[in-house]
Amino acid sequence: MPELPEVETVMRGLSPAMTGVVIVHAEVNRPDLRWPFPERMAERLTGQTVKQLRRRSKYILADLSSGESLLIHLGMSGRMLVSGDPLGQFVHEHPAAEKHDHVVLHMDNGARITFNDPRRFGAMDLLDTVTAAQHKLLASIGPEPLGNDFHEAQLINAFAGRKTPVKSALLDQRLVAGLGNIYVCEALYRAGIHPARKAGHISKSRVASLVPIIRDVLGAAIEAGGSSLKDFRRADGELGYFQHSFDVYGREGDRCRTPECTEQIKRIVQAGRSTFYCSQCQR
Repeated sequence: MPELPEVETVMRGLSPAMTGVVIVHAEVNRPDLRWPFPERMAERLTGQTVKQLRRRSKYILADLSSGESLLIHLGMSGRMLVSGDPLGQFVHEHPAAEKHDHVVLHMDNGARITFNDPRRFGAMDLLDTVTAAQHKLLASIGPEPLGNDFHEAQLINAFAGRKTPVKSALLDQRLVAGLGNIYVCEALYRAGIHPARKAGHISKSRVASLVPIIRDVLGAAIEAGGSSLKDFRRADGELGYFQHSFDVYGREGDRCRTPECTEQIKRIVQAGRSTFYCSQCQR
C-alpha cells in the first residue's frame, strides 16, 4: 500500500493539472470501491473548482468551491493518472478507457484525471471541508511527520510506557501519520534501533534521534518520487525510484551497507508484516 511519500508524490503530480481548475464533467463508472461512493457523487463534483489539493497521512484531499472536499485513498493498487495536461507537465495523450477506470474527472484545461484501481481496495468520499478533520477516517490520526507538531518531546511522550515493539509503535497512525512498513524499517536502521525493542524502554535521547531521521528518510523518498514495488505509479504514469536506495527493506540475505559491518540483513515477521534489519547495527 502506498505510504506517505508515494501519496505526497501523487498529490504533487496532480496539483498542476487540478488546482484552480473546474471539473467540467465527472464520470463515476461503478457504485463503489472499498466502500460505496457517496450519493450523487458525479453530480456533486461536476462544475466545481478545485481550490487546493492537500495530503493528510495517506489520504489526498481536494477542496472544492462547493465547500466539500473529495477524499481519495489509493488502496493497494489505485492510481491517479493525468493525461492531456495543457501546462506541459505531462506528455501523455488521453489513453483509451480501461476496464478499471472507475472515476474520471474531465478538467476545463483539457486535462483528464483517471482513478484506476484493479483490486478496488481504494476509496473516495465527499465530506464537508470545514469539518474534514473530524471525518471518521481522519479524526484519530496523529501528527504529520513533516510538520511542526511532530517533534522530539511529542514522540518521547508517545512512546512513554509502551510495551509494544518500536516498529509497531511507529506504524500506529494515532502516534504519527503516514508511516508504513518500508519507511519505518529504513528509519530504524539509520537510527540503529532494533525493531523488536519495546518502545517504552528506549532512552529519550535515542527516541529523539528518530525525529530528524524519519524526516530525512521521507524527504529523500519524496525527492525520488516514492518507491515502486508492485502497483505504484506517479501521476504521470512513471515509476518512483527510492527502492534503489533501500538500506534494509527487501534485502534479506544481502550484506549490511554499513562499511565495517559483515552481517547479512535479516527478516522477521511482526504483526503479519515483514521487518528487515541488521542484528549487528541495530540494538
